Amino acid sequence: MVENQEVRVRGTVQGVGFRPTVYRLAIECQLNGEVSNDSDGVLVRLSGVQENIQRFLCRLRTEAPPLAKIDAIESLVINDNWQYKDFSISQSCNSQGQTEITADATCCSACLGEVFDPNERRYLYPFTNCTHCGPRLSIVQGIPYDRSNTTMQSFPLCSDCEKEYLNPLDRRFHAQPVACHKCGPKLFIHSEENVAIGTDVSDSSNEEQSLHSLFRINQALKAGKIVAIKGLGGFHLCCDAYNHQAVSLLRKRKQRYAKPFALMSHDLNCIKQHCDLSAQEIEALESSAAPIVLLKQREQCGDDVSELSSTITPGSKLMGFMLPYTPLHNIICRQFDGPLVMTSGNLSGDPQIIENDEAIEKLIGIADLIVYHDRDIANRIDDSVLRFVSGRPRLMRRARGYAPRSIAMPEGFQQAGNILAYGAELKSTFCLLQKGVAILSQHQGDLENLSTFDDYEHNLALYKQLFEFTPDYLAFDKHPEYLSTKLARLDAEEQQLTSHEVQHHHAHIASAMVENQISLSHAPVLGIALDGLGFGGDNTLWGGEFLLADYCDYQRVARFKPVAMPGASQAVKQPWRNTYAHILNAMSWDDFSSRYGNTELAAFFTRMPIATLEAMLSKQLNCPVASSAGRLFDAVAGAIGLNAEQVQFEGQAAIELEMLVDADAVTQQRVGEAYRFAIEQSENSNAEILGEGISAAATPTSLTTLINLNASGMWPQLLDDLQKGVSKSDIATRFHAGLIDGIINVVDQLSQNHSFADVALSGGCLQNAILLSGLEQRLRQRGFNCLSHCQVPANDGGIALGQAAIAAARNLAATDLGVKVSDNSATYSAPVKH
Repeated sequence: MVENQEVRVRGTVQGVGFRPTVYRLAIECQLNGEVSNDSDGVLVRLSGVQENIQRFLCRLRTEAPPLAKIDAIESLVINDNWQYKDFSISQSCNSQGQTEITADATCCSACLGEVFDPNERRYLYPFTNCTHCGPRLSIVQGIPYDRSNTTMQSFPLCSDCEKEYLNPLDRRFHAQPVACHKCGPKLFIHSEENVAIGTDVSDSSNEEQSLHSLFRINQALKAGKIVAIKGLGGFHLCCDAYNHQAVSLLRKRKQRYAKPFALMSHDLNCIKQHCDLSAQEIEALESSAAPIVLLKQREQCGDDVSELSSTITPGSKLMGFMLPYTPLHNIICRQFDGPLVMTSGNLSGDPQIIENDEAIEKLIGIADLIVYHDRDIANRIDDSVLRFVSGRPRLMRRARGYAPRSIAMPEGFQQAGNILAYGAELKSTFCLLQKGVAILSQHQGDLENLSTFDDYEHNLALYKQLFEFTPDYLAFDKHPEYLSTKLARLDAEEQQLTSHEVQHHHAHIASAMVENQISLSHAPVLGIALDGLGFGGDNTLWGGEFLLADYCDYQRVARFKPVAMPGASQAVKQPWRNTYAHILNAMSWDDFSSRYGNTELAAFFTRMPIATLEAMLSKQLNCPVASSAGRLFDAVAGAIGLNAEQVQFEGQAAIELEMLVDADAVTQQRVGEAYRFAIEQSENSNAEILGEGISAAATPTSLTTLINLNASGMWPQLLDDLQKGVSKSDIATRFHAGLIDGIINVVDQLSQNHSFADVALSGGCLQNAILLSGLEQRLRQRGFNCLSHCQVPANDGGIALGQAAIAAARNLAATDLGVKVSDNSATYSAPVKH
């Protein structure tokens, strides 16, 4: 008996070849009907025998296209008498709903085969793609995802491409960026003599012109020139990684003097010559996301292996490699046949350039050759960065290839309203939460930069349009001076929306909880949030926090003992200030001078304005105290002479400190004398320890006792080692081992007075592999379930996700939806309407 069914498929199902797959499966299952795209995903209408329909539904899940991600398949029997004589693919329709935009994907093997086959019409065509690969988010301007809503709308298809585009059985069926030499984007070169090459050419010469341009690029790189190349989400600057003079010149021109450069090579064997490479790391490199993977450098590369420039990754044992992910990058890499430096095309501190005119104006002083094309970039997207820790891939920057993939919210969040979370200030992202899924934006950068903030606002508007998103609630960081916070407050007032102020470290913990699918009704977890700085619940600076937290609220049960930051923001840039403050926290200056006056550190201090800092501290002038883990790392790095006077980029001193550690000694717990951290208890006001929604009157007296992890006891040990001439590596190792011991001791003590089975680890300091792996190992040995990050960065790039989850939980708790939150959660008072 013939049956009619309507099938709704939700998820990442547009722009990935999903409709052709449905078409093929329907034909093979002997079904009639139609398939179309709309704003809810893909809609399939089927007419046929029930057995065939069930077979179709089973195969749809198992044979979905490689870039598809099915979130749900919903089927409904329809009683209407449909009159379908065959199966067809219908035009897209736009109705209010929800679908997903696909992330940009690396060039597939089939397209690469065509690019390097002289008999194919797309031979050496730099913009070859199909439904399984190519640009997506970087070119999309609206939904549904059709060519007319992308930056490919200005390139009419030639007859050959149109045949592929219209053939349901072709892998380029409705591949919106599909193009070739005849009809697609073209390559242009702007030389240092300000001569543009590649303009005003006829269709018949396009292939020849492309070949000539590619030859010039290779010629320039071989000659040690710096070349700017327009990629998927922005311009890159590249040069020969073996040419020390070229790499040094790039650093000088770009004004990026210390931050490591990324590398690109098409050859895994080349990468293996310079780095240790596991099967998991190879899989990550070859994935459709094609991220930069941070790899451990080989200590011995062999006599027959050329040496990479020593200025590529100064102060680091890691090297960031990626495989070429566009046809253009593949062609350039294969022709050059060697590793290339591939760093963002911008002046240091500015966002990556995406506009051709801006590149010609701003990069011509950095690059000798500018390679661009006439396919506009609608959405700036940086390269993603990934590192394996404890055998798991950890995203450190979530951008190209990953964003805007949705993140399923845990159980209990399905009825939450539409929430827009604005994120933090540094490594900023924003997050849209709707219908039980979170859409976390790509890495935006540091909002202190005006151009980055402008781009942030542009992307906010674009995401709202792409996902047809209108917020019901807003969430933002508690810090009053964050630009994201100021923008959120302004939007809340103008749009008359309920808003939620979220404490920074609570958001960190909530982000880890979401990623690990901790349900809304789950008992509180112990969250350990370690980072540089965040605005605390008591309006002081926090950064080393132990929070007993659920989604609605938190209790601050322990912290790193606060230490002054002489000069406030200057202490973030100049580690020696933190070294000085931490030493004074452990002993008097006279004691230090008497006992350690013969050390290099003491000699260094004589060259610094110590008297000024002493006056500032005595008058408590511009010396805020902070319970910051990040500043402790800076203090130790400064003590052993790692960028003590000035760092060139955020986290530089702490990163270089990690690189000195004997990882095996820490992992195997065979560090002879780990530095000792003391555990103290102090009486504190409720404001210091309670979250936003806990009533002080209802708080047990015992909660006013706060555990302090005090680093003062380790400083005499460290300074003794300095005086004895102990190596920097041994000092760094003993510090890391001691810090891990201290944190675990705090957890042990907290577990005696509080009930928790899960420990969440988040914050930028938890991107330190030694610290993260050491804590995970020790916590699991004690039987705790460890919640850490993989698909969302532990740094501030994950803050927006946590903000959205907290706002959603508070809304649900404050409404009459019958949602049960944790029995141990504090009662949360409804937020104030602006």
